[in-house]
Amino acid sequence: MNSSYKNDDVIFLLKDVTGRVKPLPSVEREKLIQSGMHYSEMLPIEYIPTDEYMEIYFDSFKVFGQKMADALASLADKVIEKRGKNVVLVSLARAGTPIGVLLKRYIKWKYETDVLHYSISIIRDRGIDDNAMKYILARHDAKDILFVDGWIGKGAILKELKSACENYNGVSEGLAVVSDPAGETDLAGTYDDIFIPSSALNATVCGLISRTFLRNDIIGEGDFHGAVYYKEYEKNDLSYHFIENIEKLFKKDVKPVSFRGQKGIIEVKKQADRYGIKDINLIKPGIGETTRVLLRRVPWKVLIDERYKDDRQLRHIIKLAQEKKVEIEYTSLNNYKCMGIIKKMKDI
Repeated sequence: MNSSYKNDDVIFLLKDVTGRVKPLPSVEREKLIQSGMHYSEMLPIEYIPTDEYMEIYFDSFKVFGQKMADALASLADKVIEKRGKNVVLVSLARAGTPIGVLLKRYIKWKYETDVLHYSISIIRDRGIDDNAMKYILARHDAKDILFVDGWIGKGAILKELKSACENYNGVSEGLAVVSDPAGETDLAGTYDDIFIPSSALNATVCGLISRTFLRNDIIGEGDFHGAVYYKEYEKNDLSYHFIENIEKLFKKDVKPVSFRGQKGIIEVKKQADRYGIKDINLIKPGIGETTRVLLRRVPWKVLIDERYKDDRQLRHIIKLAQEKKVEIEYTSLNNYKCMGIIKKMKDI
């Protein structure tokens, strides 16, 4: 798989399907998804941010940079304490990939240990890439494998991971993430709902690769899941800008955090009942997921916790909602600072 990452930072176990999949616009893709076609069988048109939005990305380092670096440090300490220095990082492409790169670099910086880092595909309702797992298990002890992702929204991918791990004896279903406002894993750097740039910029902060793809006319029985490399966006690539600027903020003695409060899924179901939404997959909680709804889906409404009405942390959410003429409603939220709700296509 082509990517803009160095081989020392990550080994991608993906099939390069560049030029073989036609990306679809959001409305067309949303109609297909809600009529039954699986999201992994197509790719969205990749959003290239405007100059104004890029200012928000750069500004996010002033707001969230140290918070993210500290959360990453806290996570790395937990990983070494619980899993030891023989840990093999397996990030979930693509949002988990930059986090895996940063974890690998932090562990090398603080613990002087160069751990291996792979990136593989997991797809909701389709499972983990079995060929990639067999590749890793042929080379490493099952007990050393640790899955890594960026954040947990509702916990859908964690649920998928738990189900997948039943097929691999000795592989832990544990998931390490920077941010877990859903309160689902003990391997989290923070339980605060923080902004992670890879949730906003997509390919241009994730090695210029697409989200993963699985369709049997292109992905054969013996293949890894697929992805596209966006060579045409090389001039827009900020993958190492993200890595190196978080790296500059690394500290060695960060106090670990513990989760207190209700599970995030309770709050999601409460909002679903409030709006009569039967499919909770249409509700995407947290700053990262809300950003993705505004960039990649067809949004209906954005909910913002009234305590953060004029907060700088959500400036990019408000900007994107205004650009797309999406209603913003200020309400009371607990685990999350905001939520994005996807429009039902029958309502268009």
